[in-house]
Amino acid sequence: MTQLILLGIVAAVVLYGIYIYNQLVKNRQMVKEGYSGIDVQLKKRANLIPNLVAAVKGYMKHERETLEKLTELRAKAMGMSENTDPAQRSAVEQEISSLLGKVMVAVENYPDLKADRNVLDLQQQLAQIEHDIQMARRYYNGAVRENNILVESFPSNLVANFFRFMKAEYFELEDASARQVPKVEL
Repeated sequence: MTQLILLGIVAAVVLYGIYIYNQLVKNRQMVKEGYSGIDVQLKKRANLIPNLVAAVKGYMKHERETLEKLTELRAKAMGMSENTDPAQRSAVEQEISSLLGKVMVAVENYPDLKADRNVLDLQQQLAQIEHDIQMARRYYNGAVRENNILVESFPSNLVANFFRFMKAEYFELEDASARQVPKVEL
């Protein structure tokens, strides 16, 4: 009888371990899926940038440096793979967002450009993509949170440590100034 109870306890522990392992695998896949979603949206934005730069370049002689820097950062971002560290990727994308914001503010200073149908369309597309990027970041960070909770919580951390499941990094803004609403003076 004692052996049967002991066997039942061992079976319950093994089944629980299998359940935790499967949860860890699921969470790791959710994190990968989330990062892939961010990657897709960032590539959409990167593909939009040359059109935006081309549309405003002729008008914005004074902002040439900003446009050139934006083009350089786009090339750098496009060269990053899905295996790039989220913190590095986030830093580059944060710079791109900042420069795009400057370009959009500068567009307001050019009445002809502001009224240009192509620029208006590009602005709308960019606004939608920025919204989609924000949603993808939320999804990714939620998946990271769930993964990290399971990796760090007891007793699932025992299974996670044994099978070398690691915490994932959040995709977040590191520059405090990027969190603030930009000041626009007209």
